[in-house]
Amino acid sequence: MDERSFFYKFGNLVYQIDGAYEEYGRSCRVGSPNLLWILYALNDGERHSQKQISSDWAIPRSTANTIIKDLESKQYVSLSQIKGERRELLVSLTPSGKEYADRILSDLYRREKEIFAELEDPEGLLSALQELAAKMKKITAKGE
Repeated sequence: MDERSFFYKFGNLVYQIDGAYEEYGRSCRVGSPNLLWILYALNDGERHSQKQISSDWAIPRSTANTIIKDLESKQYVSLSQIKGERRELLVSLTPSGKEYADRILSDLYRREKEIFAELEDPEGLLSALQELAAKMKKITAKGE
């Protein structure tokens, strides 16, 4: 296989996986795939900055901000200032936000668990994907 075939197949598989999550979100009546990923990120029990969520999940900052503001208006998240930062806020689920996220994500987590159990070498697969993701940053690097 040459590099063109590899990246064609790779891109296709990435979009198939992303499409499965998008379809799951639609079946749960989640407004956007980005909302699903933000809830997924926040449902780990940690507080995350908007900047971190945007960066980690490749969601445009303006899109993440719009979704987070909507979640805040519904009292699903709380925002708090980061000490020493003027413009960056920490985002965390409120108790009602945790219930909302769990309601949407619990069946997804169950399905992921079933799929995970079927994988031959999940750690090896994850390691290979992390290596590839790190190398893919060359695509966006200017002048290299």
